Formats: sequence, structure tokens, C-alpha cells
Amino acid sequence: MGFLKVILKVLNKEEVKERENGKEKRETSQPKRPKPKVPSQGKPSSSIVSTAQTKAKEIILQAKEEALKIRESAQKEAEEQKAAAAQAKERVLKKEAELDRLRGRLEEKENYLTSQEKKIEAQLTQIEELKKKYLTKIEEVSGLTKEEAKQILLRGLEKSLRDEMVKRIQAVEEKTKEEAEDKAREILATALVHGAIDYVPEYTISVVKLPSEDMKARIIGREGRNIRTFTKVTGVDLEIDETPDSIRLSSFDPVRREIARVALERLIADGRIQPSRIEEIVAKTKKDIEKIMYQAGEELCHKVKVYNLPSEIVAMLGRFKYRFSYGQNMITHTLEETKIGIALAYELKADVNVVRLGCLLHDIGKVIPDREGSHVDLGVEFLSNFDLPKAVINAVAEHHEDKPFSSVESMIVYVADAVSGARPGARYEDYHEYVKRLKSLEDAAKQFKGVKEAYALQAGREIRVMIDPEAVNDKELPLLTHKIKEEIEKKITIPGNVVVNVIREKRIKEVIKAKH
Repeated sequence: MGFLKVILKVLNKEEVKERENGKEKRETSQPKRPKPKVPSQGKPSSSIVSTAQTKAKEIILQAKEEALKIRESAQKEAEEQKAAAAQAKERVLKKEAELDRLRGRLEEKENYLTSQEKKIEAQLTQIEELKKKYLTKIEEVSGLTKEEAKQILLRGLEKSLRDEMVKRIQAVEEKTKEEAEDKAREILATALVHGAIDYVPEYTISVVKLPSEDMKARIIGREGRNIRTFTKVTGVDLEIDETPDSIRLSSFDPVRREIARVALERLIADGRIQPSRIEEIVAKTKKDIEKIMYQAGEELCHKVKVYNLPSEIVAMLGRFKYRFSYGQNMITHTLEETKIGIALAYELKADVNVVRLGCLLHDIGKVIPDREGSHVDLGVEFLSNFDLPKAVINAVAEHHEDKPFSSVESMIVYVADAVSGARPGARYEDYHEYVKRLKSLEDAAKQFKGVKEAYALQAGREIRVMIDPEAVNDKELPLLTHKIKEEIEKKITIPGNVVVNVIREKRIKEVIKAKH
């Protein structure tokens, strides 16, 4: 680009020179005026002009040379591009020729495959005709149609498959049963670990020690007025003739018995034993015991994480403090059962809150005073007065299997109750009462016609009845079993469930004599 600038400069100089020449011509055409005299400064030399012209020519020559070089370079580049285009065109032509060749081969293959397909179709048609021909011959020989033969084959296959399926199903059932038993043991073991409690039961003491023998006379009072007043206001009988240094308290209500015990101990400590003082002390003791029971109920609820229950229910739960079932304190049993039930509910993905409330409230009917009926019915009737979930009340109603289980939660409450009550050491019973109860179970079954023998087994939790097959037939057996069950429920108090197993067995005996 430098030589172009030089050319432009030369052209500009020539243009300036032409303008000057034109100006001189115009000046010569006008009349000459006298010029002012100016001091002479010297004229330009002709050598300088010739030098400038020479340089201009050199510059023009250089520009022409540069232009020529550019032109040659452009021509060379154009020739190279033309050669590259020719090569590209040649490659394209070669590829087109290759594609034409491949297209021809594909057409050949397609024609070959079409001919083979026609041959195969012809062969299949021939095979189908042969098949029909041979099937017709087979039907004629066997005397069976195609459908009849198909059914025979399917029945044989079905039988073989059925036997195989039965074997597999039995194997799976056995394996599942083993795994289920292992899992059940694991769940129960885990639940029992969670059921461990640190509660120490407070057993009610029904015997009050006296400081001296004279105290008995003061308790009896003049003409027995003190003991009559005490019995009247407490509802508890005093047995004072058994031992010289103690008095026994007798009442079926453990709360009354506890109120009487505490009141009597306070009267003995106070020394002022008279009807008015007895009434005052007993009234104060009742209030104190009610506070203690309410606190015990609150503590029980908080230990199992149940809050905001109605105060009537909390007060009734507090009566568990002085209630025992075959030696097992009700608070101990409830805490233990609730912890086991909650652990089982978590393992079985059941509703934990329903199980929690069901376990807590399942035995509340046992402490409802002055009402007749089973503790299950009394508990359901009492809880129905409050806004409790239906599932909780169902769990209470079904925890002794008096009704069919309506939910998994009811079954968990039943299992937790059975585990807590039946574990070794949980409950105890007087030996003579125990023997008497077992004998009563056997006698209740033996009184029915057709019963040969009856045996109380598993600590009285099962009664096994042997039936005379000649006296009772199979149709009468369910009715007899039901009658035995009703008789036991009506006459005998049982700590839990009793299974009645009635067995009717007929044996035929023959002897094969040896031949001599």
C-alpha cells in the first residue's frame, strides 16, 4: 500500500502544477500591470526541476512494477484455485462412480433376496400342504381329531406342571414359614427388651401393726361405737381377733382398703380415737389418697408419653396403684404391656398411637367401682363417654378375643397383654386356690353327658375333653364344645384365656392270630 501513497502524492503535485500553469496563462491574457519592485531573491534552478521530474518518473516506474507483481500474484493464486477446483471435481466424479457401483451391487443383492424369498414362500406352502396331509393321516390312524389330541396333551402337561407347582409352593411355604417364625421371634425378643421397666410395685398392706394390746380396746370403743363408725365410713371390715398385735383389713376394693389402712395408722399415731375424729381422719385420707392416685395416673401417662387425656380417665388410671391381678400390680403390668406393644407396633409398621392408647386403657374396666360386668364391657362403656378414636375402643373391646380382631393394632394389644401377663414371675396364685381352680375346670366339663375325661393342662390355660364317640356324634360336637365354654365362663374366674379342646376319637382294634 506504500507505493500507492507515493503515486497519490505525485499526482497531487502534478495537479498543483497544472493549476499554477493555468493561473499563469490567465495572467498573460490580462493586460500587464506594472509590478511593484521587489528586491530580488534569486530564481529557481532548472536542475532542481529536472531532478524532481526524474524522481517522479522513478516513483511511477516503481508503482508500475508493484502493480505488475500484484497482478502476477493474483494470476498465480487464480491458477492454483482453478487447479484445486479441478482436483475436487475429479474426486467428486470418482465418488459418484463408486456410488453407482455400490448401487448396482445393492440392486443385484435385492433381486437375489427377492428370488430367495419367493423360493422360501413356495417351500412353506409345500410344507403346509404336507403338514395337513400328515395330520389327516394321523387323525385317521389315531381316531382322534386335532382338538381332541390337543386337549389330551394339554391335560398331561397341566398335570405335570401342577405337580411341579405344588412342590415349589410347598417349598416356598416351608421357607416362608421358617423365615416368618425367625422374624416373629426376633420381633418379640426386641419388644420384650423394650418392655423392661424400672418401676417397683407398691403392694397394699392389709395388716396394721398395733403398738400395744390396749390399742385394740380403744379402736373398738365403748360398746363398739368406734369400730362401727370406722366400718361405716370406710366400707372395710376390721378383723381384730386373729392376732394380739395386729388388725387385718378386709375389702374387695383395694382403694377402700388402702384408705382404711392409712386412716387407721393415722388414728393410732394421733391417739384420739372417737367417732368424730374417725370421720375427720377418713375424709382427709380419702382426699389424700385421691391426690396420690391422680398423681400416679399422671405419672403412668407421662411414662408412656400420653398427654392431654381427660381428668376422669387419668383419675381412673391412678387407681391401678392399689389394684393387683394375681399378685401383679396393674401399673407394673400396664407399663410393661405398653412398652412391648409400642415396640411391636414400630416393628410391624402399625399405628403406634392407637397401640399406645389401647395398651394404656385396656384394663381400665377393672378399677371401675360399684359396677357389675366384665372388665372389658365396663371399660368400653366408660371410654365411650369420651372423644377417643374408634380404633382405640375396639382394641380395648378385643384384647381378650371377646370379639374378632378388627385391626392389626387390636392384635398387637392382645399379644402385648398376653406376653406381660403370662411371662414367668409376672403373677402368682395361692397353691390351694390354684388347685381348686384346675379342679373346677375339669368338673365343669365332666358334668355334660358324653364326656369321658377332662384334663386341665398348661396351668389351667387349656382344658382337654375326651368324648365318648358312641354318645356324641360329629354333628353334636360343636354344640357340646360351646356349652362347656359357656359353663366355664359363667362359673369360674380365669386369669386370661382358656382353650377348650374337645376330642372325639373312635378306635377299632383287631388281632391277627399267628398261623401254626
